[in-house]
Amino acid sequence: MTTFSSFAVKALPALALLGLAGCQANIDGPSPSAGAATFTTYLAVGNSLTAGYQSGGVSRAGQLQSYPNLLAKQFAQVGGGAFSQPLFDPAYAHGSGYLRLTAITNGVPTLAAVTDSLAVLPGSLRSGADYVLLRKYTGTDNQNLGVPGIKVADVTTNGYGYNNPLGFNPYFERLLPSTQPGGLISYLQYVQERVATLKPTFFTNWLGNNDVLSYSTAGGADPTRLLTPVADFTTKYKQVLDALTAGGAKGLVATIPNVTNVPLFTTVKASAIKALIRSNPALPNAAVASFYIRTGTGTVREATDGDYVLLTAQAVIGTGATQANPLPIGVGYSPALANPLPSAYVLDSDEVAPVLTRTNELNSVIRAEATARGLALFDANAYFQGVATAGYTYNAVSNSTSFITGNLFSLDGVHPTPRGYALVANEMIKAINAQYGSSIQQVNPINYRGTLLP
Repeated sequence: MTTFSSFAVKALPALALLGLAGCQANIDGPSPSAGAATFTTYLAVGNSLTAGYQSGGVSRAGQLQSYPNLLAKQFAQVGGGAFSQPLFDPAYAHGSGYLRLTAITNGVPTLAAVTDSLAVLPGSLRSGADYVLLRKYTGTDNQNLGVPGIKVADVTTNGYGYNNPLGFNPYFERLLPSTQPGGLISYLQYVQERVATLKPTFFTNWLGNNDVLSYSTAGGADPTRLLTPVADFTTKYKQVLDALTAGGAKGLVATIPNVTNVPLFTTVKASAIKALIRSNPALPNAAVASFYIRTGTGTVREATDGDYVLLTAQAVIGTGATQANPLPIGVGYSPALANPLPSAYVLDSDEVAPVLTRTNELNSVIRAEATARGLALFDANAYFQGVATAGYTYNAVSNSTSFITGNLFSLDGVHPTPRGYALVANEMIKAINAQYGSSIQQVNPINYRGTLLP
């Protein structure tokens, strides 16, 4: 169970957490029409966002609320056929497990892991490993190829779904048939097989987020989680699109949002932590204390709001000191070399710049491919930048990127809530309609919840 430290998260206004039942949206528009696109068979390619990942995991409910499933329902109005997903069996509906909000005490949220009805195979957690095996999807008609954690850099890696400690992805392994020897197949080959078997007429491709997010969520401190080089990304992104368009399918691609626009990186502010430290009479020498971090270069310095402290840092900020008697006590509170907030919990100002630069470079590749191939483009980066700056109001209902109270992001601070996925689906529909002259109706986001309250 995780209780968010009052040093890390401001108290949440109770009224901001109230549900939005009773609000009605007006989504009237022209009669549905496919325009120049054909939606008979839809294939979705992507990462955790495509899989319906929420609050740190994939569940059956999350799969049913994924943006591909929402799109497929709207496509059905313009000739779209059935859409099959690798759903977890109802008996194992909680899938990989996820976080839930169990309490809000004096405005401070408490989270706990859901551990029942999991699709985790008994005994599959290996000693020293942080992965498990999930119960296999046994269907043969999967159209949602979302694989949490995958990068564009990974798509040609043979054995990416092979059950071994190096580079293993259990979400991909779950999708592969048991007859596949050792899972020695790449994600690109899996996409090619799905295209050859299903012959999709329309696709969405939202790959690329993890090519910058993986580095960022490790605070730039993990040498195995680097930013993907532009040349490598370009080659492999084109290979995926070559596979998807081989049969003449039309489709949509999406850009990569800046990490600085999601709650995982924006909730914990250095200035707020400093103010709380200095106003705490229980801390010795608190009035002159501050908040210190270790940067990616190993330097210990005072934190500023130009540093992006991860939401996960709440587990260590203010905890017991790592050396004897620093004043004041608590990780992050002392300039002593042994006691700053570890680099893994902060994307410091020097690390942020290359992340944003690389995001722009990779997005340029995505935009160029969309233009060259005549594909629809959902500029997710511009969209989430706008929401982070000014919020988003839909039929008088306000939404923002604020943690818990904003309605759009789940408890992991990165992935959308059902409400957020509904809004993403609508933005994709707008882009599809604009590119292909379609008139696909949008979903009603008011029918989808934000954060589930205790």
